[in-house]
Amino acid sequence: MRRIAIIGGGISGLAAAFALEERRRAGNLPVEYVLFEASPRLGGVMVTDRVDGCLVEAGPDSFLTEKPWAIELCKKIGLGDQLIGSNDPERKTYILVKGKLLVMPDGLMFMVPTKILPTVFSPLFSLRSKIRMAGEWFHPPRAASTDETVAEFVERHYGPEMVDRLADPLLSGVYGGEASQLSVRAVLSRFTDMEAKHGSLGRAMLAARRKMASAPKRPAAPLFTSLKEGMQQMVDALVERLDPNTVRVSSTVQSVTAQESGWTVSAGYQSDHFDALIVATPAPAAASVLRMTQEKLASELADIRYSSSVTVTVGYDETVRRSLPPGFGFLVPRSEGRRMLAATFVHNKFPHRAPENRAIVRCFLGGARDEQVLDSSDDDILRIVRSELQQILGLSAEPLFTRVYKWKGAMAQYSVGHLDRLRRIETLCQGLPGLALAGNGYSGIGVPDCVRSGTEAAGRVCSLLGL
Repeated sequence: MRRIAIIGGGISGLAAAFALEERRRAGNLPVEYVLFEASPRLGGVMVTDRVDGCLVEAGPDSFLTEKPWAIELCKKIGLGDQLIGSNDPERKTYILVKGKLLVMPDGLMFMVPTKILPTVFSPLFSLRSKIRMAGEWFHPPRAASTDETVAEFVERHYGPEMVDRLADPLLSGVYGGEASQLSVRAVLSRFTDMEAKHGSLGRAMLAARRKMASAPKRPAAPLFTSLKEGMQQMVDALVERLDPNTVRVSSTVQSVTAQESGWTVSAGYQSDHFDALIVATPAPAAASVLRMTQEKLASELADIRYSSSVTVTVGYDETVRRSLPPGFGFLVPRSEGRRMLAATFVHNKFPHRAPENRAIVRCFLGGARDEQVLDSSDDDILRIVRSELQQILGLSAEPLFTRVYKWKGAMAQYSVGHLDRLRRIETLCQGLPGLALAGNGYSGIGVPDCVRSGTEAAGRVCSLLGL
């Protein structure tokens, strides 16, 4: 019987544990595992609350449908009939420009215009930027020899206004980071491939759309997928399928030590022996537990930076609901000088999240540019949010309820050179038999990427053990 330790009980660690449990139950894996989680609960940032008849997400409220791993896992754990899509017929996103909410034009894919007329007539861009967009169609193919920031890449194609009004706020919403710091190869590898083949991103997108048009027609999938009872429903279903004797919450792993015959894991006053180890924590925590084993690996892991975030949910009555703009919400460029990064109109994005007489506005603060907001009290954060909602939306009504959630070091920042760092990490891990890393610090920060990361880590250690 082989023993595997999993450190970290977020969605990556849970996915790894489930993959091992699935094989064990199938009878073809002579293995037992122990999942160590430092906090009293499992699931990490995936927390769902119910308030005043509304479903409130503390962390992610959904995941991208096009990445299949989370959907596949939900089906395996009996949640296939609980999957729901975003209300895409009502999807509309605004950008705050000079204090006014302007609609992102139709046909804009991330930042690439694929339809000419909506972009030409959009007040979102200046005439200079529109001329740059037209000229972008004539960019020659370019295979980059070195990594660069997203801001440098976007500015080469479309100019600085596109960075300020689209690239930076979009990345703030996803990564909590800045376009001037994030690696284009790690964050937008699809776009670097397009540039190498087509030169122009616009021409590349058009070619992709033509290819899709010639393919067999399928019903359009919603952009986002979630669960009827919230994202914590996935966590709860995973935990139910694990042997409770294998899960140790409130159990902080101080260190691990590699030995010829495996690994010694020290948690609290206990040390235990395992044949293999999956570390599914944020990279700095992984660095801490692995430092005694491999200093170079720990140093590389510690160099993966993380940003923090604050999500604030504010609930209102039906009068406010009628007064809010249609659509999914708005993004706030840094040049606007606000503390808020974005806001989601949850009652529009996922209508079943609230009764028809309630409105849910979910606001985001923090990120790489405003880490200090985590030091503010909940009352101070609410004052910031209410003040800015009043300035942006004219929303002065008293909320029916509020919730503030703080997530310290939750979002990995893929800085320039990230892919090179991953290659060095992989090489160093190869010198430590039986070790696998999982989590959002490596090759994707969304829920599907974390599920894939944990599942692949489980498969990797099984292969290393010859199982």
